[in-house]
Amino acid sequence: MPVKKKWLETLEEETLEPNLRICDPHHHLWQHPDSIYLTEDLLKDTNTGHNVISTVFVECMSEYHKDSTRALAPVGETEFVEKLAIENAESNTQTDIARAIIGFADLSLGDSVEQVFDAHLETSPNRFKGIRHASGWDSSDQIRNSHTNPTRFLYLDKNFQKGFAKLIDYGFTFDAWLYHPQHEDLLELARSFPNQIIVLDHVGGPLGIGPYQTRRLSVFQSWKKTMKQLAECENVVVKLGGLSMALTGFEWHKKDKPPNSIELAEATAPYFDFCIERFGTKRCMFESNFPVDKVSCSYNVLWNSFKRITLSFSEEEKRDLFHDVAAKTYGLKESLI
Repeated sequence: MPVKKKWLETLEEETLEPNLRICDPHHHLWQHPDSIYLTEDLLKDTNTGHNVISTVFVECMSEYHKDSTRALAPVGETEFVEKLAIENAESNTQTDIARAIIGFADLSLGDSVEQVFDAHLETSPNRFKGIRHASGWDSSDQIRNSHTNPTRFLYLDKNFQKGFAKLIDYGFTFDAWLYHPQHEDLLELARSFPNQIIVLDHVGGPLGIGPYQTRRLSVFQSWKKTMKQLAECENVVVKLGGLSMALTGFEWHKKDKPPNSIELAEATAPYFDFCIERFGTKRCMFESNFPVDKVSCSYNVLWNSFKRITLSFSEEEKRDLFHDVAAKTYGLKESLI
């Protein structure tokens, strides 16, 4: 979905708490035929007022090797982002872009996925920290399934779990992306591998379009039930964000004016507050999910909305949510050059 830059520019806000250190643990960099979002684009967003000192790149199926096997093709994305990250670090910008890289490997390869892990690490020995294998799937043709073209019960597949079991040997994290009706699959996976760190992206993907469009309250109640169960798994960490995507059904991108941070905070607080209450601040981290969420709001307004939600929080709790949990989860180091 295209970003309407002029539409976003119609709203400006003063940055709240501009000195608060932020690690943005979820963004993309890509060169797609119909969309480009590279380092300079991200820096334009991060430099709009907030103190974003580092970021985490998450795979988005861009720049795959075309002359490689299907299994090893995703290493091209890691190579691409590693190069961008080094160039950015050497230019001494305020923000250390892609301090950590979360790439893709088809865990359904089972034991043989290790060759892909090794190739990622060889390409990015200091930044490469984990794998995301998205499994978003829904029976409705109005819901777009994940870019990985997953099977319905991917996380329960035996071959997938064989590959998943290899993550801990490499010290990798696992980013999970799925939709709220699939939470029980992730719950079973988390319980089966209690020592594997699982990062749940975008508060678990509560859907609000297609057959879910008129069921926001029932979806919210169902989402809370399974999120409560996931919170009982101490190996699960949750990213607070992603609700500005079109699939959540808030439809901010269809309005005459973009939402301000008060509007965003009021709409998203029930989800974020519930996660913080259940998971605790030591297992939650705010994320931008840019440029995907940019369809609805600017970077400055988005992070202002997060800060509005946490106005009454202690300084330690804010450090957890905006920086420390992300840094700890992804093992960020102070300097990579």
